[in-house]
Amino acid sequence: MPMPFPEDLVRISAKVDNALNSRLANIDAPEKVVRAMRHAALSGGKRLRPFLVIQCAGLFDVSSDLAMPVALALECLHTYSLIHDDLPAMDDDDLRRGQPTVHVEFDEATAILAGDGLQALAFEIITEAEQHYSASICCRLVHDLAHSAGVSGMVGGQILDLAFEKSVPDLSDIERMQAMKTGSLFRYACTCGVTIGGGSAEDRGRLENFANAFGLAFQITDDLLDEEASKEEMGKRTGKDSARGKATFVAHLGIEGARGAAQSRVEDALAALQSYGGEADNLRHLCSYLLTRRV
Repeated sequence: MPMPFPEDLVRISAKVDNALNSRLANIDAPEKVVRAMRHAALSGGKRLRPFLVIQCAGLFDVSSDLAMPVALALECLHTYSLIHDDLPAMDDDDLRRGQPTVHVEFDEATAILAGDGLQALAFEIITEAEQHYSASICCRLVHDLAHSAGVSGMVGGQILDLAFEKSVPDLSDIERMQAMKTGSLFRYACTCGVTIGGGSAEDRGRLENFANAFGLAFQITDDLLDEEASKEEMGKRTGKDSARGKATFVAHLGIEGARGAAQSRVEDALAALQSYGGEADNLRHLCSYLLTRRV
């Protein structure tokens, strides 16, 4: 019998932590940059993206062990984005996951290079898995991750986020920005299992729809938490988005409007899973978790 959702989330998070710890312990590189990479990557976190990789891959009978290299690669790339996002030139944050950000703990140059190192490591991990995946699957996984992380995805969304601090975007602009900045890695997490497990084009479309709705629901609840949660709950400074005039869903919709929008997006995400049976239950529980999370 499958484990209940909370236990499965904790189990997979611990498995990801152990695998990351092992991989980062086997890097022949200057000690300072490795310490900075470990500081960022092993500082906790929900590991939602690896969880999505493993759960969505499981829909196509891909084992967690077979999906793990891609889960680790995605977490490395996500962590790189957090290091750079926290830099003074970006969001200028001094706290992440309850501890000093990398540029505060070390220095700005080391933070940039640690982020660069984790980004490169992500692609190294995928290509190291060629004993598990065919060369064509490795190429597709690398291509899709690069596309999701680049100017058509996360980097492009970050550019829009910075630009919107000096303009007045409408709601569709914010949705586009977040679909790129946050949503692109969620889309990769939810569709890489189709690549590994040989799912159909229809499966890819359904899971892209799921990821798009899930990603927006996640971002809306993140905006709500920035307004309502404490620094202790979040492990980082809160209230900073409104202080900087950031383009957020809460700023445009208000607290109650944002809650309603999150609920609507969760319903869209659940609808996208209708073709899948009990094997998608953890994904359904994760959607419900979004509406009540405090971290």
